[in-house]
Amino acid sequence: MAVPIKAGIEKMPGGLMLVPMLVGAVVHTAAPDSGEFFGSFTGALYTGLPAILAVFYVCLGATLDVKATPYIAKKGGVLLGSKVVFAMLVGVVLGRLLGESPVSGGAFAGLSTLAVVAALNDTNGGLYMSLMAQFGRKRDVGAYSVMSLESGPFLTMVTLGVAGLSAFPWQTLVGAILPLVLGMLLGNLDPAMRRFLAPAVPAIVPFLGLSLGLTLNLTAVWEAGLLGIGLGLFVVLVGGAVLLLADKASGGDGVAGLAAATTAGNAVVVPSIVAAANPVYAPAAESATVLIASSVVVTSILCPLITALWARRILKEPSAADGVGDPADDGDRPSSTPHHVPGQTPAAAAQHDGS
Repeated sequence: MAVPIKAGIEKMPGGLMLVPMLVGAVVHTAAPDSGEFFGSFTGALYTGLPAILAVFYVCLGATLDVKATPYIAKKGGVLLGSKVVFAMLVGVVLGRLLGESPVSGGAFAGLSTLAVVAALNDTNGGLYMSLMAQFGRKRDVGAYSVMSLESGPFLTMVTLGVAGLSAFPWQTLVGAILPLVLGMLLGNLDPAMRRFLAPAVPAIVPFLGLSLGLTLNLTAVWEAGLLGIGLGLFVVLVGGAVLLLADKASGGDGVAGLAAATTAGNAVVVPSIVAAANPVYAPAAESATVLIASSVVVTSILCPLITALWARRILKEPSAADGVGDPADDGDRPSSTPHHVPGQTPAAAAQHDGS
C-alpha cells in the first residue's frame, strides 16, 4: 500500500524544506551527539551542509536562461533591484542600531541585521510563478529567471558590507556565487546539461533542510515564535508595499510586486553560510535561521491572500471560486495551465524556493 508522504509534506508551505529541517532539529535537540556517535555517512549529514549547497547551486544555475527577453529582463530587474535596495536600506539602519550581534534580551531577543536582510533578499520563486500564473500576465512569470540571481548568500554578504558591518574577502564573495555561475554556464552552453541537472534541484531540497535542522536546537525555535511572525509580516507588508510601488512605477500593475514579497525556503540556510564565511556573525546565525524559517511560513500564507485581494479589487480579477474571466482582459492573462521560467523544467521551477 502506497503512503502519500511527499503529498502530505507539500501541504505545508515550504514543506520539502521545512519538514526535514524540523525532523533534523528534533534529532539534534534530543540527541545532540548522535552525529559523532554514528559517524560515517550519517555523521556527514551533520557537517556536510556546505557541500550539499554547492551541488544545489550548480544544478539551480543550470536552470537559468540568460536569453531573457527585454521585457522579462526589465520586469525581473525592477523587482530584483527593488528588493536589494530596500534590504540595503534596512541593513544600514539596523546595522547602526544593532551591529553584527543579535539583540540579547527583551521582546526582540534574537533579532539581528543578518536575519532581516537574509529574509528580505530571497523570493519564494515557486509561489511567485504560481501567483503570476493565476493573477498576472504570462510574460511576468518569466521575470523570475532574472530574480533567481538573488539565490544564495552573495547578495546578503554584499548588503551587510554596504551597511557598514563586517565585510567579507572578495574570494569569499566570488566563492559564494561561483557554483551558481558555473551552473548557468553549463546550462546555457549545453541544453543537454540543463536537462540533466535541472531535475536534481527539487530532490536536493529535503537534504538541505535535514542537514540544516541537524544544527538547530528547538529551544531557540520556541523562543523566537512571535518575533518570527513579526519578521514575516514585515517582509510581506512593508516589503510588499515597496515592491508594489516599484512595479507600478515601471509600468506594471502591482501584482508582480506583491507576489514577490516573500521569503524563500533557500534563505533559511544563508545565516549558517554567512557565519562560516565570517565568524563575527556566528552568534546571530542560529536565531536568524529560526526567524527566517518562521518568515518563510508566514509569507507563504499571507502573500497569496494579499495578492489575490489586490488583483480582485484593483484589476477586477475574479476570485478562484468565481471561475469567470474579466471582460477587460488584455489578452496577456495566463490560462489555468501553470507556466514556468524559460529554460526551467516545471519541477525545478516549482521547487527552486525550497518549498
